[in-house]
Amino acid sequence: MSSNLSEQEILRRQKLVEIRALGINPYPADEFKVNANALDIKDNYDRDKLNYKDISIAGRLMSIRDMGKACFAVIQDVTGRLQIYVRKDDICPGEDKTLYDLLWKKLIDIGDIIGVQGYVFTTKTGEISLHVTSLKILSKSLKPLPIVKTDDSGNSFDEVSDPEFRFRQRYVDLIINPQVRDTFKKRTQIMNSIRTTLNDAGLLEVETPILQSIPGGAAARPFITHHNALNIPLYLRIANELYLKRLIVGGFEGVYEFAKDFRNEGMDRTHNPEFTVLEFYVAYKDYNWMMNFTERLLEKVATDLYGSTLITVGDKQIDFKAPFKRVTMFEAIQEHTGIDISKMNEEQLREACKKLNIHVEASMGKGKLIDEIFGAKCEGSYIQPTFIIDYPEEMSPLTKKHRTVEGLVERFELMINGKEIANAYSELNDPIDQRERFEEQLKLQERGDDEAMFIDHDFLRALEYGMPPTAGIGIGIDRLTMLLTNNSTIQEVLFFPQMRPEVKPETQEVQA
Repeated sequence: MSSNLSEQEILRRQKLVEIRALGINPYPADEFKVNANALDIKDNYDRDKLNYKDISIAGRLMSIRDMGKACFAVIQDVTGRLQIYVRKDDICPGEDKTLYDLLWKKLIDIGDIIGVQGYVFTTKTGEISLHVTSLKILSKSLKPLPIVKTDDSGNSFDEVSDPEFRFRQRYVDLIINPQVRDTFKKRTQIMNSIRTTLNDAGLLEVETPILQSIPGGAAARPFITHHNALNIPLYLRIANELYLKRLIVGGFEGVYEFAKDFRNEGMDRTHNPEFTVLEFYVAYKDYNWMMNFTERLLEKVATDLYGSTLITVGDKQIDFKAPFKRVTMFEAIQEHTGIDISKMNEEQLREACKKLNIHVEASMGKGKLIDEIFGAKCEGSYIQPTFIIDYPEEMSPLTKKHRTVEGLVERFELMINGKEIANAYSELNDPIDQRERFEEQLKLQERGDDEAMFIDHDFLRALEYGMPPTAGIGIGIDRLTMLLTNNSTIQEVLFFPQMRPEVKPETQEVQA
């Protein structure tokens, strides 16, 4: 037996041997038929007692209180917790001592999964409970659930609330902190609300490649892999934009995709290397239409989730009631820095960054410099939903030039609670202009910008067949979920966020 096992784990393995010696399979294969759950029983028993005489329920044992010839315990299923009452004479009739040994020799532990049958009653203290007449072990737990511990220095810590433990062992987090499940239920509700709205608007849900020969559609560092049979490098997609626009070229007038994208960049409270983005594109529309549609979409999501457009985020109240405020990029920078950058060249922008104490790299062009200024001095100020509109051309190589203002493009980003939630364009559909923009990105690559876009020649070929005027948007589902579930870190809204390699203290070996 492994020397790394705790005393509790060793004891549980010994119990496993004893259970099998009783002729009981601790991991049975046959179906255990369930006809009720904890929430159903608690909500409906008082008014409908006749329907709770023959109940079968299964779940994880969360506590046991031994009272000699009887015991009270708590079982937890996906809907919540329910008290159960087990009496020796009810489940150990006659000469059969098997279940007696199982229970009263304490071979069953907290954390084990059991199935019980019986009838519902109310205890003297008024608690709705299940009087057990039959019990079956469905899965023996070999690891104890976490408790408050003390380290070698006498400091106590609680694994139940320790983020490192919770995110690394999410399966345990979901057992011990069932309220965490609500976040992920809401995440699904958010996506379902969006999907319903897009379907009702006539858009088609599609799937596009994750492995791509060109990592296009965004300015980001990709993950690189290799296809052995073709002997070519492939990239995990950083965006699905260029493929969705190919579908608009092909004749679809509205498409959307909930996409897993991958960017080989840093991790922090709002960034994970693997993340979920909704992108949708609608032909014959522009960014003004997209702003109107987006604010109505998010207003509906908030209302579907909470019955109100008012959402509590930390100590703030955020109102998703449309319409949202609209501010140009240059107006935002001038408001928060006092500097008008609208006519500045690259060197003047560098001087402005120096004056504002913003660190920049030699590889950064005008677009990156402006982005650094906005990110450092403006972004965090927009708490209520605000569209930042009309970006400089250098920041947006896939965006149509502004119809009235030279040097700008028809782009917006949606800021909420100081973070970007969405990014949208009047999509560039001029293939000659698009080629020139890609070539400018290539020059930035040559200067050392490893996030500059590649030239996607097949996408340019598609544009040459003609793409109708189109509005497109990307919405960060992880960040939107953070916002709508009042969570401050992206790790809280991902079941299994990326973690640093785990170092086992006993061996100092690194495990993936």
